[in-house]
Amino acid sequence: MDLEILESHPTGGAATGGVPFLFVHGAWHGAWCWADNVLPYVAARGHHAYAVSLRGHGRSGLTGSLRRASLGDYVADVATAVEKLGRAPVLVGHSMGGLVVQRYLAAGGRAAACALVASVPPGGVLKTTLRVARRYPLAFLRANLTLSLWPIVSTPARASEWLLRESSTPEEAAAVHARLQDESYLAFLGMLAPRVDSSRVRVPVLVIGAGEDRMFSPAQVRATARSYGVEAEIVAGAAHDLMLDPAWQQVAARIVEWGEQLAIPGRGAGASAGPSAT
Repeated sequence: MDLEILESHPTGGAATGGVPFLFVHGAWHGAWCWADNVLPYVAARGHHAYAVSLRGHGRSGLTGSLRRASLGDYVADVATAVEKLGRAPVLVGHSMGGLVVQRYLAAGGRAAACALVASVPPGGVLKTTLRVARRYPLAFLRANLTLSLWPIVSTPARASEWLLRESSTPEEAAAVHARLQDESYLAFLGMLAPRVDSSRVRVPVLVIGAGEDRMFSPAQVRATARSYGVEAEIVAGAAHDLMLDPAWQQVAARIVEWGEQLAIPGRGAGASAGPSAT
């Protein structure tokens, strides 16, 4: 499978020698969502930064129909990307990408650590699905009849409601919506009850959520953190797309700081307080 992997690298001999960072996007997105802000920021901090577009997303290849791409296929894509890096990275997964990362690691995948950003919980998206069905019943029905997740974000206003801050302007919503795409219906079915065994994830885990996230509430994020025996870090006022939110640098700084601590003997991955934790 030909996968798009976007890259940002330190310049002028600024590389720290620490682990690389590999970012995995969520539903309806691609590697582009990390490229605007996060990848260059991580590179400026002296680290090699990569973002993969899962099959059928961005400029990555696809065999057959997107609706038939499974979570297992996406896990295989992450495995391929890690192999191409040549060393175990800090894996960062957003939303659906967070679940893909969890499944990859629970199956014995290779990583130095993982950060889950507004991630699908280990127990799945049933609560979120019911929330969507109540808010937009006709769009939800259309999604199931057409085997397409596009109706959930088919307008800039609807995409903004789920992904962006309430204060986002129509222009900001339109700019993000223009870059979104359909998502695999089979992958959605796999997210309903994925039953990830968090005890099989043997690397340090950082869990970050957004205070105003309509997809995965702070309560859901805290439940995810508890399953990994860590404290959730909630960014007050932020929305689901944390890498595109006005607080993106706060989030990126925390991920980089945490990843750097992993390489310092005698310091734990969760030693510092999180960004605007509540």
